[in-house]
Amino acid sequence: MPSFHNSLPMVLNTALDSVMPIYRELFARYDLTETQWRVLRVLWEAEAVSSIELARQTLIPAPSLVGVLDRLSRKGLIARHRSATDRRLVKVRTTDAGQALGETVIPQVERIHDFIRTRVSATEWSRLQHTLNTLSQSTQHITLAAVLGEPESVATQEAV
Repeated sequence: MPSFHNSLPMVLNTALDSVMPIYRELFARYDLTETQWRVLRVLWEAEAVSSIELARQTLIPAPSLVGVLDRLSRKGLIARHRSATDRRLVKVRTTDAGQALGETVIPQVERIHDFIRTRVSATEWSRLQHTLNTLSQSTQHITLAAVLGEPESVATQEAV
């Protein structure tokens, strides 16, 4: 077993804790939380996105996303439109104020990103992205029961 500080969860958390404070400081200048930023970041790349797709892309659980969308709406940065044919479908888009915020914030985020990238070589950066993407994709649907070689029903029963 790797040491505590070299365990995968700790290495990933340490890396995240190292890079996120500068981003959070920038977001705070514009009265944004990290989760609000994630939503806006997706919306700045698309004209309108369903709330289901927003939850999937931002990794924000749907019940939590509702509150994030409420706050962004109150700030005048997004608008929600319910489908006339399917009331369960809600599309979200940025408002003009939301777009203007993106034009201000995105270049600053890019500067932070570029600064952080210079901490490692281009080869190391490419390997890092490749490795993290591979790890994410290859472990996305694993279960504890599968890893421990247990039938799925046993693991489910023990969790209850």
